[in-house]
Amino acid sequence: MHEYSIVQALLTQCEEHAKANDAQHITRVEVKIGRLSGVEPHLLAMAFDTFKERTVCDGAEFVMQVQPVVITCKACGAQTTLEELLYRCPRCESLEVETVDGEGMYLMRLEME
Repeated sequence: MHEYSIVQALLTQCEEHAKANDAQHITRVEVKIGRLSGVEPHLLAMAFDTFKERTVCDGAEFVMQVQPVVITCKACGAQTTLEELLYRCPRCESLEVETVDGEGMYLMRLEME
């Protein structure tokens, strides 16, 4: 389960940000997870709850925003949020589309004390 290694990297980032801001504790961690990121949100939440103990994030609330896939059509320029993972422009039906958002995972915000 690669969610464990993702959480370890996330906790390292949190500790670095806390240290850089002279914070003793992080109370809230917000991440954005793209639907195409390959990350399973429920497994990520479980891994975070498991590994946050005895870290700067011990007791922190973990908030995930699941980002839908956003595409731009190279033919007509329309930008669309996909409800289904059909890589076709809903405006002109072109298959020449580029993914703009929904592939990555990002640390969006930390609340610290």
